[in-house]
Amino acid sequence: MALNARRTRQLLEAAAPLLLQGERVELTTLAGVGTVSVRKQALTAAVVGVLSAGTVMATVTPRPMYLVLTDQRVLFFDGNRGGKPGPAQLDLPRPHVSVGGSKKAFLGLQYVTHLSVAGQDKGLKITFPVQHRADGPRFVSGLPTTR
Repeated sequence: MALNARRTRQLLEAAAPLLLQGERVELTTLAGVGTVSVRKQALTAAVVGVLSAGTVMATVTPRPMYLVLTDQRVLFFDGNRGGKPGPAQLDLPRPHVSVGGSKKAFLGLQYVTHLSVAGQDKGLKITFPVQHRADGPRFVSGLPTTR
């Protein structure tokens, strides 16, 4: 399921001032960016479990971000603002970005890929949740594969 029309409009409005003359948007979507260590997940679950006497369960997930793939760049916008896209957080030139290790995950309900940026040792893990997992292969197809 793609972003709804209202959210897409809000995201395009947030991206418009950043677009270069003639730059075209190819894809807008929402994904989790980054990783959460098993240690942090276990610690969070334990603390919440103790504080709630076992009546509440908590999980920690990667940071939600809106992605805008243009013909020239990949833009990331804050997705932790009550649904509305927040300010731009990251701007990567497309020629410097590649993807690798793409696969379905969590019983096929999610789509995960790893973004590599030229000159950087550490990449970004991008997780497309169940609502946006169809955008994962579309996003990956627009970028070169990491060798």
